[in-house]
Amino acid sequence: MGENANAEKAPKKSWYKGLKMEFHKIIWPEQKSLAKQTTAVVAISIILGLIISVLDTIIKYGVDFLVK
Repeated sequence: MGENANAEKAPKKSWYKGLKMEFHKIIWPEQKSLAKQTTAVVAISIILGLIISVLDTIIKYGVDFLVK
């Protein structure tokens, strides 16, 4: 069982060459597009965080009101 696992591994040179070839296939986004997308993700994350915190506060006060 352990002997077969070592025999089936590819040599490091072919692994590295394959990795390098795959990296050449990547289409990297342009800087403008990347900046716009990053800004959108950060803005949406902040807005959702604020909405969740407001809802959490409202629910907390509602539960406290019902319990007391």
